[in-house]
Amino acid sequence: MSAFSRNYGMCILFIIIGAVLGGILGELMKGMDIFSGLVPYLVTSYPVLDIAPSAINLYVIRITIGLSFAPNIMSIIGVVLALILFRRY
Repeated sequence: MSAFSRNYGMCILFIIIGAVLGGILGELMKGMDIFSGLVPYLVTSYPVLDIAPSAINLYVIRITIGLSFAPNIMSIIGVVLALILFRRY
């Protein structure tokens, strides 16, 4: 395993964790009154990709596959912070 593939995988992991933590932080901010004017703009999801679920019936097993990508501003901020931390450390 080369150093390039290890760093690439770690970068993807940082991006995913940053997006998830940013989304969770946005949801936690919904309950705080201090951010009540700003939160609706930060947690509104913007659908970018939406592939409807399709089912494959193989008579023994049924597989349903679909994909939806709808980030919010807090998730994007989390990704940016994760990339900054990744570059720094």
